[in-house]
Amino acid sequence: MKEIKTDALWVHLHWLTVLAELGSFTRAAERLDVSKAAMSQKIKELEEMAGVSLVQRTTRSVRLTSAGEKLVDELRDPFARIAQSFFSVRDEAGPVRGLVRVSAPVAFARQQLVPIIGDFLREYPQVRLQLDVTDRLVSLGSEGFDLAIRHSQTLPETHVALPLCETRALLVASPAYLAQNGVPQTPEALQQHNCLYYPRGLESPQWRFRPVSGGSETIQVKIQGNFATNNSESIRDAALQGLGIAMLPDFSATAALAAGTLQQILPQWQTVDAFADRLWVVRPYAAQVPRAVTTFIHWLRARFVDG
Repeated sequence: MKEIKTDALWVHLHWLTVLAELGSFTRAAERLDVSKAAMSQKIKELEEMAGVSLVQRTTRSVRLTSAGEKLVDELRDPFARIAQSFFSVRDEAGPVRGLVRVSAPVAFARQQLVPIIGDFLREYPQVRLQLDVTDRLVSLGSEGFDLAIRHSQTLPETHVALPLCETRALLVASPAYLAQNGVPQTPEALQQHNCLYYPRGLESPQWRFRPVSGGSETIQVKIQGNFATNNSESIRDAALQGLGIAMLPDFSATAALAAGTLQQILPQWQTVDAFADRLWVVRPYAAQVPRAVTTFIHWLRARFVDG
């Protein structure tokens, strides 16, 4: 039997893994930028060298035989490590480049993140950002995100979590609402106002407060209102319309407060357990993190710490 030189197999083996991933000679050939005939010939040569059928061909699809599945299973990790090593070396050379896929909460993304994204992209013109704006807790691994910004007290233990900035909840209302209904001077006075709130299951809505000056005293106030929603931008917009008093994360209220379209009330009281007290940058654990991802994380944290 003619001796098989293993270094002559690498292309054949790689093409087999691509075929297994895509399940089609046509799609695999397109991925590899070769002809379908060349693709078929490489697999045929590999089967001849292996002395066993690796692929079951039909008119509609391609399936691996048990031998083909076993071979591909053992090849996936080595080829993934080879690709990772190559891109890591390339990553370190020259300017920062590549795609960074980010998930962020709606209010934070629209009001805080998007307005400064241009600064980052001008500083790193070869980086591309793909931003998914959602209040849903996405699965970074299965949905392909490099990082997520989370406003949460509970963080996944299987991920790296880095603090971005502290946040706090504010009570706000429009000048028109306050002019018509008065400005509450104590938390208890909120019971006489229309309050805009996040629904918490079937429980009656309650807000809890503690004096900013200190002390362990906590006041719990049952509130009522004609509008509730699970999105801070929607609550803010309702407050802007003069519908009532809203409790918002500070990053959702900052622009309206600066413009004077909302006013903070009860500043001498801090809310208790209303929202998480910190924003986090979360990324999956990985032995090697793309340079574009680490650069964006460092830039983001420096920007918000300095800001």
